[in-house]
Amino acid sequence: MPSTLMPAEAATTPFIDRRDPNNSGDISGRERRQFANSHDHLSPDAGELARAIDQYKLQHRRRFINFEEMLSIMKSLGYHK
Repeated sequence: MPSTLMPAEAATTPFIDRRDPNNSGDISGRERRQFANSHDHLSPDAGELARAIDQYKLQHRRRFINFEEMLSIMKSLGYHK
């Protein structure tokens, strides 16, 4: 049975660990976001919330947030029950 493993010298691209915060291997330099490019059609209040959520995710290196995080973001903008 032939081996499916490639010899080390045949590997042409090195492994890039995208989870490593010190890794600069991302060529595009673009941050992936949950709501990317969807703020144009929002009301001013919804746009403000979306930008605050994006800023929070960038600061905390989170791709998705949970309900507690969203509530804290909303409270930081002055919303209350």
